[in-house]
Amino acid sequence: MYVEMKQINKTFDGFLASNNVSFGIEKGHLAALLGPSGSGKTTILRMIAGLDKPDSGDILINGVKVNNLPGSKRGIGFVFQNYALFRYMTVADNIAFGLKVQKKSKAEIKSRVEELLELISMQELGKRYPHQLSGGQRQRVAFARALAPNPQLLLLDEPFAAIDAKVRRELRTWLKEMIERVGITSIFVTHDQEEAMEVADTIIITNQGSIEQIGTPEEICKNPKTDFVKDFIDTRRYEALKQLMNE
Repeated sequence: MYVEMKQINKTFDGFLASNNVSFGIEKGHLAALLGPSGSGKTTILRMIAGLDKPDSGDILINGVKVNNLPGSKRGIGFVFQNYALFRYMTVADNIAFGLKVQKKSKAEIKSRVEELLELISMQELGKRYPHQLSGGQRQRVAFARALAPNPQLLLLDEPFAAIDAKVRRELRTWLKEMIERVGITSIFVTHDQEEAMEVADTIIITNQGSIEQIGTPEEICKNPKTDFVKDFIDTRRYEALKQLMNE
C-alpha cells in the first residue's frame, strides 16, 4: 500500500472526528472519500496532508511514518475546493509558484510550466489572470500548480464543488484521464455519489468518523456491508451512470 492509515483517532473539542480509522490505498490508484457532511472525510484528508495531527495511530506514505513530518516534507500536492489561486499572478506564475519555493532554475521552471500548460490544454492562456478564466479553467490551473513540484501523492478537497453543474461532468472525466496519464496516487473528498462512482477506482465510505466500507464502485453497489451503506448508496443511480458511460 502506498498510503496507509492505521487505527487513527482524532477529537476536536470533545467531538470524535476520526474513530479508529484504518485503510490502505495502492500506488497509482484514485480513491474517493465519500460520505455525508460531518462524516469525517475532510479530517482524514487534512491529517494525510499534515494540516491536522492525529491523537493516536499512524499515517504511512510509501512505507514511511509521517505523523511528525511537516506537510511540506511529505511529497504531497493539494487542490482546494475554492482553487486558492493567487489573484495577482498570471496562470504561468501560479503554476510556477511551488517550483520557485523549491528554488529551481529559471530554465527548469519555464520548461515545467510549459509542460503543464500543455497537459491542461491551456498553452495560450499562460499570461491570463484567474479572474479572466472560467471556473473549470481555474480548477485546471490549480491541478497543474499542485502537480508542478512532482508530488508523489495528490489530495483534492471537493475539487468540483465550486464549479457550475454544466461543466462538472466534463471536468470529472478530464481529471480521471489526467490522473491516469500522470500515474499519481490520488485521494479526493466528495459527498456526491455520482462523482465518486464515475471517477474513483476505490471508494472509502465514511460515517460519523468511522469507515463503513471500502471497495470498488461495483463492489459497494452490489454488496453493501452495512445498513448505512445500503441506505446511503443509490444503486439505481449507479446502474444508470454505468449504462451512460458504456454508450
